[in-house]
Amino acid sequence: MVFGSARARPSNQLARWYEDARRFGKLVSERGGALISDHGIRDNVIATGGGPGIMEAANRGAADAGAPSIGFNIGLPHEQEPNAYSTPDLTFQFHYFAIRKLHFAMRANALVAFPGGFGTLDELFELLTLIQTNKMPPVPVILVDKSYWTRVINFETLAADGMIDPADLDLFSLADDSEGAWQELVRRGLKAGPRPPGYPSIQ
Repeated sequence: MVFGSARARPSNQLARWYEDARRFGKLVSERGGALISDHGIRDNVIATGGGPGIMEAANRGAADAGAPSIGFNIGLPHEQEPNAYSTPDLTFQFHYFAIRKLHFAMRANALVAFPGGFGTLDELFELLTLIQTNKMPPVPVILVDKSYWTRVINFETLAADGMIDPADLDLFSLADDSEGAWQELVRRGLKAGPRPPGYPSIQ
């Protein structure tokens, strides 16, 4: 699952995050196994909220690699329309946030959160809470752009003031960019699937 701002565009002040999410979608699709179908089953297929911005970028990166990707879209009065890059047969429209979150949680091998606003924070903390309270199996959670996340949220203060256990800081990792996020996913146990002939064995 890839979360992040719906407002990022290739041509605005958030473009660096759009481009990094696009790189991430491509490299995960190439290295994670999404290019190989085993009787219709693929490993580590990119899935997003299906809308614009970071979501579009990750779906677009998967398309760049020639891999399918999933869009869990939701009807909103602004910003959220299905992007052009999620695979049409794998693009779904939800009416309720709660049902969409259920599908996020049920299907996630990992969560990678790029910078975002209220929606990204809501989805990130929902999954962290489910993992913290053992309501879902632990999965790797990676926050991309350490400088952004450490400015927006002081996680250490939450632990220091007793609002979370110090061990809860180990529920996620911080990465500087898409390549660092992939390395953290592997370090945290994400199982990469097979690659097509000709692709290097990249860890």
